[in-house]
Amino acid sequence: MKFKCWKKNGASAWLAVGMLLMLYAGGVGCSDKKTPTAEEDVAADSLTTDSLATDSIEDIVEDAPLPKAVDELFDDFFFNFAGNRHMQMSRIQFPLPIHEDGATTMLDRKQWKYSHFFMAEGFYTLLLDDEEQDSLSKNSTLNHAEVEKLYMNENLVKQYVFDRIEGEWRLTSVERKRLSEHPCGSFLNFYQHFATDTAFQTQSLNEFVLMTVPDSDEEFSDVTGAITREQWPFFKPTLIPDNIIYNVNYGQVLTDENQKVMVVRGVANGLNVSMTFKRKNDQWKLVKFSE
Repeated sequence: MKFKCWKKNGASAWLAVGMLLMLYAGGVGCSDKKTPTAEEDVAADSLTTDSLATDSIEDIVEDAPLPKAVDELFDDFFFNFAGNRHMQMSRIQFPLPIHEDGATTMLDRKQWKYSHFFMAEGFYTLLLDDEEQDSLSKNSTLNHAEVEKLYMNENLVKQYVFDRIEGEWRLTSVERKRLSEHPCGSFLNFYQHFATDTAFQTQSLNEFVLMTVPDSDEEFSDVTGAITREQWPFFKPTLIPDNIIYNVNYGQVLTDENQKVMVVRGVANGLNVSMTFKRKNDQWKLVKFSE
């Protein structure tokens, strides 16, 4: 096998989110296969994930004290929002507007069911134009963010919209729309094919794909090199998510029509995969990835 690599020193840059999230790291994926409309969908969707947790786990999570700076970063807020039933109910602006096809319905408090969002899956994604946009997740002045549930096979996006109001993050609305209306709609259509069709996946690789992966022989070091299409099955990323994906938008503006970066980030399990795609001659190609 022709494969040359060189070592690149550097420590892994993962920050654990604490015992609260570790409770969910090995959970079962969401089982909601139907996507009813408007307020019925929101209520039913959250009910499905709620059934995954046992009473004992919920007691531990809900009894855990909230960090004093829980609203400083959106990540800190959202991980607590997804893991603490009482906080979740207190941080939703009821009646909650549900927007779909130009119409708005209102969801009241009794209709909302507690949701763990992506905690059961153990990972979420970020769609970026470039790697520099990843730094937005650490922006303490952020006042608007969205958690998107992408139903790739059903051409549907459900956006949970959060705003920081008087210093506190709150869920202020939910919007349902077609995947084709998403700023990355064209890329996501390609990506779903890439993630689920191995033959198409191989065809969609650059001639040489740059990669950076942990060095199995030396702790806290990376191996960097280039692989061919024939070597892809042996080195491809650990996880290439498909079908139903939770994506977090920290306000990144997605306008680059010829490059997209998909980051797959684990919840308290150290997973961190980054895949960079570029459009060449109107065809998307994976040009590099890292773990």
